[in-house]
Amino acid sequence: MRKAPSQSRSKATVEAIVEAATRILSDLGWAGFTTNKVAEAAGVSIGSYYQYFPDKLSLIEAIRQRHLDDCLGTMRTAGEGGKPPAQLVEDLVGSIIAIHSHHPGLHRVLLDEAPSAETFRNPEDAFEKEYLACYRNWVAAYRGSRGGASDEAIAIILSDAIDGVVHNAARRGTLQSSAVKTELIRLVRAYMESS
Repeated sequence: MRKAPSQSRSKATVEAIVEAATRILSDLGWAGFTTNKVAEAAGVSIGSYYQYFPDKLSLIEAIRQRHLDDCLGTMRTAGEGGKPPAQLVEDLVGSIIAIHSHHPGLHRVLLDEAPSAETFRNPEDAFEKEYLACYRNWVAAYRGSRGGASDEAIAIILSDAIDGVVHNAARRGTLQSSAVKTELIRLVRAYMESS
């Protein structure tokens, strides 16, 4: 972002811009995404848009960051309350599907069409470390002191499996399929129980 909003009015303006851009990307794809459309849909002048976002890429980065923040919020709360393992898996999968179901076309565009900054591909960034730490903590709690593969290795496999299934279902438009959710829960539980 060009400048971070500090007052409630400017924060509301930025939120309106990000939400409008998210809707446009979801509905029209990268080809239909223009700064003029975003400003019009957000109800702001193009000057207000450029006050916060110097270009389309900076806005895409803000949308991706908001999605990552939402994912981390879900990850932090999914394991709260000492749930039984089966309930933890069901809640986790359900929450991740729900986050990716908001503006369903968005994830296809973000994954396949829109350019991305290198920071979103860095396995050492803060998001990736915290995201995998959540999985590692669940694996350690779920497995107890069993031998076999390390909690780290299992956490990476689970994260990649869930992300892969959810992202591909978003691409195909099948994210709301009860079969996708049921089978993903079954896959995660089976893997956790056999690890």
